[in-house]
Amino acid sequence: MPRPVTLFTGQWADLPFEEVCRHASQWGYDGLEIACSGDHLDVARALAEPDCLPAKRKLLREHGLAVHAISQHLVGQAVCDHPIDERHRAILPERIWGDGAAEGVRQRAAAELKDTARVAAALGAGVVTGFTGSSIWHTVAMFPPVPAEVIERGYRDFAERFHPILDVFDAEGVRFAHEVHPSEIAYDYWTTQRTLDAIEHRPAFGLNFDPSHFVWQDLDYLGFAADFADRIYHVDFKDAKKNLNGRNGRLGSHLPWADPRRGWDFVSVGHGDIDFEGCVRVLNAIGYEGPLSVEWEDAGMDRFVGAPDALARVRALTAIEPPDAAFDAAFSTRP
Repeated sequence: MPRPVTLFTGQWADLPFEEVCRHASQWGYDGLEIACSGDHLDVARALAEPDCLPAKRKLLREHGLAVHAISQHLVGQAVCDHPIDERHRAILPERIWGDGAAEGVRQRAAAELKDTARVAAALGAGVVTGFTGSSIWHTVAMFPPVPAEVIERGYRDFAERFHPILDVFDAEGVRFAHEVHPSEIAYDYWTTQRTLDAIEHRPAFGLNFDPSHFVWQDLDYLGFAADFADRIYHVDFKDAKKNLNGRNGRLGSHLPWADPRRGWDFVSVGHGDIDFEGCVRVLNAIGYEGPLSVEWEDAGMDRFVGAPDALARVRALTAIEPPDAAFDAAFSTRP
């Protein structure tokens, strides 16, 4: 049976949750990857108010939508980040920001991530997608020269902060799916390997596979999914397109999204450089059975056009069968 196609609600947090459910249902999505943003899901309210989660489940049920994962990207970013500054204040709930003292922000973010596991379990979602932040991302240019011990300390810091979080995930029977992404502790192939080593390959810690973050880095996203097959816990689909012309750079030049001077940008599914059919074939081959979650992040396209268009494109891909099943079905009546 084709796997479900869901809609990530992070770029829709300005709309009430009920309205997002209505649109997603009318377009034909099977479910949602619910972001802990806006009124879509407030972790503190979900734990404090007995009626909160039943009301969410009722809305989902009325619109025929399932929930396979919830997203805690914004708060997760603050768990390991350095420095903590005004960028974080803009994305964090006031209760997490508090007085803005960096270590206090990190500790409160970690506590919220633990509570997110509890809410996910109560909502029936087996995966929390998110970011980790990184205490060493600011050293990525490697100048001034970065001693090896600084990098080692960064991975130790990540592990020390995430082991207690994962203890709660284990207790709740929920898994954390880290999105491999620039600005995180794991942002490419080798940093992902190093991150998994640092966390001692705990089963509670895996990956949210989003090939769009691999394109501008010239990484082999199909090989990545194959090599980390046992860690692909969730999949987000959005597209990316390179625009490298000798002036436009890979690092974006501090230009806003959709600026034509950027060397790359996010675009709606099927309008960029990603081989999504190849992605689905690899996901089938490695035995991934979870949803394909559409993340609309195309600053140059109306989201009310892009979201249903992306659904149609991804839905078509779900007809691709796993290799053995497709072969057996085609040749089951051969002489």
